[in-house]
Amino acid sequence: MMAHGHRRPARTAGSLRRRAVLLLVARFAIGLLIPTLIYYGLRGIGVSVYLSLLVSTLISAAPTVLGLVRRRVNALSAYFTTMVLGSVVVSLVAGSTEFLLAKEAVLTFVTGVWFLASAFTRRPLSYTMSRPLIEGRFRWPSEWDRLWVRSRGWRRMWRVSSLMWAVGTIGDAVIRVMMAYTLPPDEVPGLATGLVLVTSMVLIVVTNVYYIASGAFDRSSRLYQVRPELSAAAR
Repeated sequence: MMAHGHRRPARTAGSLRRRAVLLLVARFAIGLLIPTLIYYGLRGIGVSVYLSLLVSTLISAAPTVLGLVRRRVNALSAYFTTMVLGSVVVSLVAGSTEFLLAKEAVLTFVTGVWFLASAFTRRPLSYTMSRPLIEGRFRWPSEWDRLWVRSRGWRRMWRVSSLMWAVGTIGDAVIRVMMAYTLPPDEVPGLATGLVLVTSMVLIVVTNVYYIASGAFDRSSRLYQVRPELSAAAR
């Protein structure tokens, strides 16, 4: 038994939430690689392109389906789950091999539209997805709700950020369609996986440069010169 003065501190709700989000992101990253590996494995033993794509999608979605009944759903987990299950639905739609190769473009385009539409709502998607990961960490402030209500610059920053992600993801979708219909089928899955990583990294770098330019890491910047603008539209 541990001494009374050396009890391990209980985990806070915030740390548990961040751990759950990080695990979710890790699963999503692994989920990018598993379908590609399964696809090329099946192709290596002579399975057709269409069937290899279908099987790899269904197998990679299984952990998400099982985890859905065990995991508490929030905005971030709902997004990743929708992407995976949406990929399955699109894969089951009858169509050509090219259409199946381009299925991720459909979901990526929907994501872009989601980012675009959310920029004009109460909480932009970039705000909703970033908050569980970085609020109060990595030099980011805490009490984001208070900042949202009282700082016009804070609201504008997240709206612009969502617009950036909208442009990036819609552009990604266009490139995916072009690859699916112009490149040899066996080249597309690997290139599409690489495109996800490149698009994500570029958007992360660009938006973080924008956050720095906006003064997100400078507590004396105009971003944090808050005023009591307690309007219904800002809440």
